[in-house]
This record gives sequence, structure tokens and C-alpha cells, in this order.
Amino acid sequence: MTTNRSVIVTGSTSGIGLGMATAFARQGLNVMLNGFGDAGEIEVVRSRLASENRVDVGYHGADMTKPEEIGALFRAAEDKFGAVDIVVNNAGIQFVAPIEEFPPEKWDAIIAINLSSAFHLIRHAIPGMKQRGWGRVINLCSAHGLVASPFKTAYVAAKHGIVGLTKTVALEVAQNGITVNAICPGYVLTPLVEKQIPDQAKSRGISEEAVKRDVLLGAQPTKQFVTTEQIGALAVFLCSDAAASITGAALPIDGGWTAQ
Repeated sequence: MTTNRSVIVTGSTSGIGLGMATAFARQGLNVMLNGFGDAGEIEVVRSRLASENRVDVGYHGADMTKPEEIGALFRAAEDKFGAVDIVVNNAGIQFVAPIEEFPPEKWDAIIAINLSSAFHLIRHAIPGMKQRGWGRVINLCSAHGLVASPFKTAYVAAKHGIVGLTKTVALEVAQNGITVNAICPGYVLTPLVEKQIPDQAKSRGISEEAVKRDVLLGAQPTKQFVTTEQIGALAVFLCSDAAASITGAALPIDGGWTAQ
């Protein structure tokens, strides 16, 4: 991969997003981080990525529910790096409840962050990619973009929407040197997943350990969590010349979950 390229990774101050940002930095790409968290801790992460990999690493705290802040994030990355060659739409939140108890405001927030934010960032990025004749868009989806689970109406709806968004934009830009793909991980033991374990236990009336064993890893034939390093490696590959003919794909990395 050409090392003078630049990437925005949303939701990249922890978990899968940070794993992908790290993978790109190790390949010599400049990285714009985004996400919430303690300012001091974020600066430690930003500084470490920059110094260890000798790349330029920025941070922008855009709220991904707000289109105007997403635009500001994109412009900040363009101003800092000169161009944005790769966008990775990773920001996401979760809430678990039966549909009759699902708060409408949670639905709205999940759709805004998990689906609409990807639309807004892609919309900003595509014109420059077309002008340069090269670009990569990676949408972090989920196995829940391909199959469903109970108590996750908004999340599953958003992730299915991401697959549709991925396919549609891929077709629109197929002759412009731009690829658009979705990565669909199974369960990764990130802070997002750890936070939903107590809610799953309450909804199902079982212990938290049983949620891990029987609900989360129960869906994955390997009985192992997917790692952030594995997802980062796939993201890097999708941005390589070897992956130039992979576009419009929803690629499972789920320990065999969706093969069942």
C-alpha cells in the first residue's frame, strides 16, 4: 500500500476502531482518530500511534449524530493531510431490549450513529476520491448485517442498512478507482460488547457468564472471539491493490457464525 495516504477512522478511540487505526498507522498511513473519551487518554493514544509508527495522527471529537460535525471532521482531515484517501465508518452504539420496551430515543440514536453517519462521511469523501481516481470506503458492519438476533431491533436494522448502503455506493463509483466494502465481524470482546452483557443477562434471565458462553460465543462455531488485530488486517488488505476487484461485498469475519 502507498504509504503517503491518509485515513479517517470513526469511533477509533477504543475497540475495533482503534485496532484498525493501529493497523493503518503500522502500514505508514496518516490517521485521523475520532471518538469520545477522556481527553488525556485520547492524547496518549494519538501520541503513541504517531511516535511508534512515524506517521501524522490527528484527533477530532465530532459527534457522529450531527451531520455538521461530521462535515467538520472531514474538513479537518483534509486540511491536516491534504486529502482523505480512505474512510472507515466504524462508530457505533448498542442497546438491547424487547421491542415493546425499546425507547424511541435509543432507536433514533443508534440509526444516526450506526447508519446515517456513514452516509454523511461517504458523501463528503467521494468527490475527492473521484477526482484523484482512487479511494477506499470500509463500513464496519456486523454479522448482524447478515442475520438477526432478538432484542436488537435498531442495531440489526442499522447494520442491514449498512450492507445496502455499501452495495449501492459501490455500484455508483465502480469505474472511478474506488471500492466500497463492509466488514461483518462476529463477536469481539470490546467495551461495546462488554457493556451489553448485563442487559442480555437481564433480558434472557441468565447469568453473565452464560451470556458469553451460550449467547455470544454460542453463535460462533470456533468458540473464540474475533480479535481487533484480525479485523485491522482485513481492513488493510481491502485497501491494497490486491483487493482492487473486491467491491460491494459484505465480508464475514465471524468464526463461521453466518455459515450456519
